[in-house]
Amino acid sequence: MPRLWHSSIAGKLVRLNALASGTALLLACAGFFIYDFYSFRADLIRNLGMQAQIIGSNSISALVFDDSSAAEKTLSALKAVPHIVLAEIHTPDGRTFASYNRARSNFWRGPSLVPSGQTEIHGFRNQHVFLTRSLTFEGKNIGTVCIVSDMSALRHRERNFVILIGTVLLVSLGTAMAVSSIARRSITDPIVQLSNVAAIVSRERNYSVRAMGAEGEDEVSGLVAAFNQMLEQIQLRDAALRDAQTDLERRVEERTAQLNAVNAELEAFSYSVSHDLRAPLRHISAFAKMMDEEYASTMDAGARKYLDRIQDRAKAMAELIEGLLNMAQLGRKKLVMKRTELKYLVKRVLGEIQPECEGRKIEWQIGELPTIDCEPELMKRVFTNLLTNAAKYSRQREVAVIEVGQFEQDGATVLFVRDNGAGFDPRYADKLFGVFQRLHRAEEFEGTGIGLATVKRIIQKHGGRIWATSEVNKGATFFFSLSSTALTPTIAMEAAAV
Repeated sequence: MPRLWHSSIAGKLVRLNALASGTALLLACAGFFIYDFYSFRADLIRNLGMQAQIIGSNSISALVFDDSSAAEKTLSALKAVPHIVLAEIHTPDGRTFASYNRARSNFWRGPSLVPSGQTEIHGFRNQHVFLTRSLTFEGKNIGTVCIVSDMSALRHRERNFVILIGTVLLVSLGTAMAVSSIARRSITDPIVQLSNVAAIVSRERNYSVRAMGAEGEDEVSGLVAAFNQMLEQIQLRDAALRDAQTDLERRVEERTAQLNAVNAELEAFSYSVSHDLRAPLRHISAFAKMMDEEYASTMDAGARKYLDRIQDRAKAMAELIEGLLNMAQLGRKKLVMKRTELKYLVKRVLGEIQPECEGRKIEWQIGELPTIDCEPELMKRVFTNLLTNAAKYSRQREVAVIEVGQFEQDGATVLFVRDNGAGFDPRYADKLFGVFQRLHRAEEFEGTGIGLATVKRIIQKHGGRIWATSEVNKGATFFFSLSSTALTPTIAMEAAAV
């Protein structure tokens, strides 16, 4: 059966037709055979009963007058019936009164007596059938007649029936094959041709081919027509898609040229910011320093205040320009990925920001961190910004607690930096990572509003994302995850429930 389902549709149709026809014929012939078998056996028993009755009627006088020779003459009339092999007349006590034996051999004999209350009994044994019938005269049992017949007539009939069944099967299967051939031409050939066309379309993406139309208005013809109509629509849409693709490529080239021009202008602007703005800013800082050194003794408190503000603003402006230049360079910088151990990277960052934390009580909790493929300097800048912010916004705490760790979420490794500082209103969390966006006043916490925007751009450049949660005066937690190809988790923190 598995081979049937892997054959062609024409082969399936022929095999199924032959199988269905053969099965139906076999079942019908089997039914006829069984019916004929049992009918013939019943006829055989009935004929034996009629013969026993005739023999018995002709043997009554012989039994009454105890004339066994007359009874044997009556039995010898059975020579005319070839299938009768043995016949006997018995007295009421079971003694053999007269007998007829066609082959004069020791045949199996049936019972010589009939049970009380019955007229005759019969049965089958050793390819023979027997029938024993009681004989009565004037209401008295005067003996029995027993006839044994062979089954040659039944075997001959069975042989003829098998030959007939074989002939009918051969003729029927031949007819079924002829019908299948006609059906193949009208049904399967169009479907096979349709399948070949579909294979060409799938393999070569050639939508100009068409399936040959089947004759008539049946379902197969409708299928071929619908398939050809579908190919025509696909061909039209494919042509329109190619035209649209060509137009899109042209527009992309135009937009790319425009973008390159804008990038060139941005690079020129960056160069201008780097040189034209930084130089005057350095001059302002230099002259402010000279005034501080030369006129510090003669400067009153008001002048001193203004000079300090000039120096602070110049420093803030320099940091702002530096941050903008760094952000501008990120978009053009090509990542050079290296295998980096984040725990070692965090320790380097802590060593660099340690001078800013002098005189403070900070409890650093650095858990196990993964080894990843990243741009080391950019990832160092991420941790520098996040750890510097954590230290800055927790400086009002008597003991600042800053934690760095990792945990698993939805099959991905998430890194986090948590502090117990001032926190922020979670309603404004989406503004954290925008340029110049600040959630605290400059008088409370200094800053340019560029650090977290830079961090977000670095994380996105690595194929990841960053987000934060917080409550006012209960600290903040910054989370970020990188692409699955970058992370190779080591030991996850046991206490990283966030």
